[in-house]
Order: sequence, then C-alpha cells, then structure tokens
Amino acid sequence: MQKDRFSEIIELILQGVERLPNPPRDSLKKELVILKELIMDSRAPKIMIIGRRGAGKSSLINALFKKEVAAVGSVLSKTPFGRWYSYKHEDNTLEIMDTRGLGDSTRPEEAKFDASIDEIKLELEHKYPDVILFLAKAKEVDSRIEEDIENIKEILEFIENKHGYKIPLIAAITQVDELDPIDVLPPYDDAEKQENIATAVKRVSEIFEQHALKLMHILPISAYARFKEDKIISHRFWQVDKLVEYLIENLPLEAQLELARLSKITKVQKKLSRVVITSSAAICSGIAITPIPLADILPITATQIGMIIGIGYISGLKLEKSAAIKFLTAVGVDVGVAVAFRELARALVKFAFPGGGLVISASIAFAGTWAIGEAAIAYFIEGRTIEEAKAVFNATKKMKETEYKKL
Repeated sequence: MQKDRFSEIIELILQGVERLPNPPRDSLKKELVILKELIMDSRAPKIMIIGRRGAGKSSLINALFKKEVAAVGSVLSKTPFGRWYSYKHEDNTLEIMDTRGLGDSTRPEEAKFDASIDEIKLELEHKYPDVILFLAKAKEVDSRIEEDIENIKEILEFIENKHGYKIPLIAAITQVDELDPIDVLPPYDDAEKQENIATAVKRVSEIFEQHALKLMHILPISAYARFKEDKIISHRFWQVDKLVEYLIENLPLEAQLELARLSKITKVQKKLSRVVITSSAAICSGIAITPIPLADILPITATQIGMIIGIGYISGLKLEKSAAIKFLTAVGVDVGVAVAFRELARALVKFAFPGGGLVISASIAFAGTWAIGEAAIAYFIEGRTIEEAKAVFNATKKMKETEYKKL
C-alpha cells in the first residue's frame, strides 16, 4: 500500500534526524510531523452541507469529483435526511452529511424523527464534520435563510460543547448561472450578470452579519453539468476550484490531501505539493548543515524519494520507490544525489572557502531538493514531458541556490 511505502521512508528519515544534534533535530522533527499528517495519516474529508432542497448539493458533489457520483433530484429529494454518506470514485472518498434541506416538507421513508435538528444531533454524537458548507440558491437568498442560520448556530454550539471543536463555516451562493441574463455563460463577463451575482452575495453576507455568525469565506459558484456514460458532455462550472481551495484551507491537514486528489484541480494539487516540498527541503538542508560524516546520505536521498512519491500521490498516482528513482535519473539527478550535494560542496569550500562549507552545503541540498519537487510537479501534475521537467529542475535549482545564499 502507498502509505506503507511512505511509512518506511519516513522511518528512514527519522533515523537520520535522530542522529543529529539539537538544533536542528527538533525543528526537523516538526517538518516530519507535517509530512506524516499530510500523507501517512490522510483520510477522507468530512463536510456537512446545509441548504434548502434544490440548492445544488448533489450537483456540487458531482462537480468536485468530475463524475456523476451523487443522484441529482429534479423534483423530490433523493437524499435521506441527516446521515453520513461516503461518495466514492476509484480510490477517492468524500464523507458528506447532506442535511437534505432543513425545513423540507418532503421527507424520505428512512427519516426517523419529525424534528430534523434532533436527527442531525444524533449523527453528530460520534462523528462530526471538519467544516460546514452552507449553500444558498442565488435566486432564493431571501428564502428562510434566518431559520437556517438559527439551525447552524445550534449545530455549531452542539459540536463545540460535545467535541470541543469550533467548526469553520463557509457559504456558497449556488446556481448563479440562473441569474439574469441567463444566456451569459461563465466566466460571466457581463455587467448586469456581475451586478446580480454581487447582490446575492451581499444579501447572504448581511444576513450572517446580522446574526453575528462568522463566515470564513463566501463565494458565488455554478456547478451544473450533464453526464453521459460517466463523462461530462456539457457544464457551466464557475469558481468550483476556488471553493475547493477555501475548503482545503479550513480542513485539518490530514484531510487536505484527499480533497486535492479527488478534485483533480491542478492549482490545488500544486499548492498542496509545495507544502511537501517546503518540509522536504527544510529537512534536507537541516541534515546537510550538520558535521556528521556521511550520516546524511540515506536520509537526504530518502527524503527526496519520499517527496516524489508524495507529489505523485497528490496527483492521483501510486508510485513505487523504483519509479521515484527512475524519475530522478530521468531529470538528470543521480540516485546518490545526497552524496553529490554535500561532498561536492565540502570539496569546494575545503580549498576555496575555508569555514564556509556548512552554509554552502545546506544551500545546495535545499536548492536541489526544491528543484526535484518542482520538476515532479511539472511532470506528474502538469503533465509536462520529462525533458520539460528536467529544464524546470535546472532552472529552479539555480534560482533557489541564489535565494538561499541571500538569506
């Protein structure tokens, strides 16, 4: 399994870090914790969606997956009330509590209670969301939102009292494609359309402010799509990728990776990959700066291989160690890159820059690791050729070496 492979690499890096003096040992352990939580401890994000029936909950879920994984009800609600559901495609999972619309008059047979808020609380006794996403249909921003907000307040208070967790709250104004003029398509570059969208956003924002309920973000979106044989044949997606960014920002670290993978949004995947690169480069430079002879060879190489596997995983791939090593070789980096980074630097400073060896060695390790990470992004996430990835490696390494030396 992917996590087992990454676990072996983390253990190898930790063994090397444990041999280092302090500092930098403790700070490097913190970087390892980041990598562990992001990849080894990754899990499906848990999102509670609150909104009236017809607000576009199922359509949004389909837009996130770019697949028809949720049934969209055109007349009657198709989602049982206040339950947790796992939406899956391939090996990507999203945990959703779809409240089906507080105040909905059409209740499914599975519903056990008349009081919908009590039904929700039962589900939240043992499993609570990472974030609450409130959906309001653009044409119905004045439709009983105050009642929804009171329900949200009660849910937030219940979770904080029960689990000690303050849940971030995000609002999305959905189906803005239906606002006049309806013939204007994304990106809605039309003054009248933009004004109507802004009016809907402003109204929802004002209502939340009046009820002293803090929103982390409020965003207008459209998520309509038509599917045939599990493929999108037409859509009016707008700002769904930005909503995913906001959700990731407010998710616990261990839940961020899975949302980035299933959304397949390049910008989001690149952003999360650079979290991996930042920690990996810090670890490699921290190891390189220590004067322990050859103790860094395996930990630095392991860190770089682990970084490649992690970026590949974020892109949706499951790479073996051999594939990561093959990638290193393809972009022109020897598997013994750790030796080269450190020993070359020491050879240079031994004869030319006495006393400055450790700083230059760290800069080479930092820049080399960062360059490998950017090359991996270019190849695995952006889909560029190996030659283009190699060019990214060379250009990034040169730039980062210069930046590091200026610190």
